[in-house]
Amino acid sequence: MSAQASTSQSTARAVEHLHVDRYTRGVIGPSLPMLGPVRDGGRITSGTPPGCWGPMITPLFQGGHEVTQPVAVQGADVGDALAVRILRCDVVSRATSSGVMSFVEGRYLGDPFVAKLCSACGTPSPASRVEGIGNDAIRCDVCGAEVNAFRFANGYVIVLDKENRVSLTVDREAAERIARAPHELAALPGASEQHSILSLARADMPGVAAHMQPFLGNIGTMPSADLPDSHNAGDFGAFLVGAPHRFAMSQEELDRNKTDGHMDTNSVREGAILICPVKVPGAGLYMGDMHAQQGNGEIAGHATDVSGEVEVQVEVVKGLELDGPILLQRPDDLPPMARPMNAAQRSHVEALAKQFGQKTIERNGPITFIGSGTTLNEATKVGLARAAKATGLPYDEILNRATIAGSIEISRLPGVVRVTFLCPLDVLDRMGIGHLVRQQYGIEA
Repeated sequence: MSAQASTSQSTARAVEHLHVDRYTRGVIGPSLPMLGPVRDGGRITSGTPPGCWGPMITPLFQGGHEVTQPVAVQGADVGDALAVRILRCDVVSRATSSGVMSFVEGRYLGDPFVAKLCSACGTPSPASRVEGIGNDAIRCDVCGAEVNAFRFANGYVIVLDKENRVSLTVDREAAERIARAPHELAALPGASEQHSILSLARADMPGVAAHMQPFLGNIGTMPSADLPDSHNAGDFGAFLVGAPHRFAMSQEELDRNKTDGHMDTNSVREGAILICPVKVPGAGLYMGDMHAQQGNGEIAGHATDVSGEVEVQVEVVKGLELDGPILLQRPDDLPPMARPMNAAQRSHVEALAKQFGQKTIERNGPITFIGSGTTLNEATKVGLARAAKATGLPYDEILNRATIAGSIEISRLPGVVRVTFLCPLDVLDRMGIGHLVRQQYGIEA
């Protein structure tokens, strides 16, 4: 079924499957109409446009990504959670471009991701077009001046072999050849409005071979106030506090409204289950910003943003009030200390308990809380606090569990982390997600 906007999610008939082929211009929030609703247990598919560089060089956009129009899920009320099984996450682009960024002063108001400006004619967020290739290619439709607010401090064009999961950066000659006809290799969805970053043809490090492991950098539920989609997190969102544009918020407003959908967490990939807070009726699931690859930390600030095809299945978890996402990672993505024990290891533990007279052995399963903040330390504290609040376990016990039966991992600098630990199954059952943990990790009831 093709997506059609619904004026009343409460009265519309829920569908089993919804295909989304419309996208935002960088904003996500209650001002956007939701599609659907999809029934509880239903599926959503979409072709997702690239995030980051393409939207960044498109002055019309008021956020750093181009995500899907949000979808309502039947039965999802404020104070619930939405479990999202990522069934498929496939790269469609055959090439992309990325790198370390710098800004062009005078071409934005406070934040170049959000409030771009033509410095020649003064038009805010102007429509624009691509003429030629290179730094001067993005032109204002109002006056014709070059209008791109961003530059590569060091950048590359990379070609992708999705079947064999490998990639290669190319030299300037190849980059310029690609830039003259970028649309076939970028494979932007038909309704996408971003310029292709391939048009800039930057090639500073040719010949670098790398693995591919695609994931979604921005997937979650609608915040309860309009936000730039790239700023729906505690680190990027901090730029909205006291900002000189229409998305300005206080820190309290940001904390209350955001849902931390922009995680850049490389284990949010096919086979994972993401559990998101519901802060508006219907949840408003959206997705985008697929990366072909990224190491922990995303230290360059940007990774290899690509067009993709995504399929997810949704399940409402009633009464699980969350501030930010929970991730049930794939078993092979779990940190070693948080992996469930196999039968042989359990038998050794039972023998150890008998040797020392310990009467009980906890039954547990892995869980990961996402934390975000202005720094990694702050993000870690947020993740730990979220874990304590959601599980009801003492904060200091979470510290101990994450130390001996878990891990703290960096998702993105400057401030997104994963807090992972083995959690008692009775706690997970009380939260309403014990069945998901058992299914994900093959834990017997």
